[in-house]
Amino acid sequence: MLALSRKIGESIVINNDIEITILEIKGDQVKVGIAAPKSVPIYRKELYLQIQESNKEAADSVAGVEELSNLFD
Repeated sequence: MLALSRKIGESIVINNDIEITILEIKGDQVKVGIAAPKSVPIYRKELYLQIQESNKEAADSVAGVEELSNLFD
């Protein structure tokens, strides 16, 4: 992991097309702005983990349906 110090208004550029800018600092919260191409999905980590879990559950249920289908063939 790369750890950097930034001040309000300063940015970090990733892969030439993603820019992360520090917008505001209030107490223990930091507000960041992210500029990236529309093709790059951006999620808060807790939502990303929920999406992964939902996808895993859906994939498992599809496998179960296929197994049931095979029983009737």
